[in-house]
Amino acid sequence: MPETESWVRAAVATAEGGRLRTDDGELSTALASPLAPHCTGLAPEQLLAAAFASCLHHAAVEAASEITDEAHTVRVSAEARLGRDEDGNYHADVQARISSTGLTRQQLSDLAEYADRLWPFSSDGAGRHTVSVEPVGVRNQQP
Repeated sequence: MPETESWVRAAVATAEGGRLRTDDGELSTALASPLAPHCTGLAPEQLLAAAFASCLHHAAVEAASEITDEAHTVRVSAEARLGRDEDGNYHADVQARISSTGLTRQQLSDLAEYADRLWPFSSDGAGRHTVSVEPVGVRNQQP
């Protein structure tokens, strides 16, 4: 993966105490909890769908600018499903769809293919992303 100096954008989000927020404060929302069914808020699959739609939309608008001057009409929808296997591990499935006004079927196909190559979660199995999970220390340590 590239060094951090080559990253185009970066963001931090924190989920804690039934809330999710971004470091810049642009997003702050309640989270649903599988352990507390009475809690209301966004569920993981909703956030996953929103994140994928947002990321792919960015790539699709960039790709559309190469195909048409109507890039502002690009629409991306994403459906995310979470499931569990017999060992209790989660699995995710995301299906995304791209549309745009005034494009022929071939142009739309080219747009979807180009956007899929641009974004880091390419459906060709050659995604360019990493996920790292690591402990950062114990909070609220008692003496």
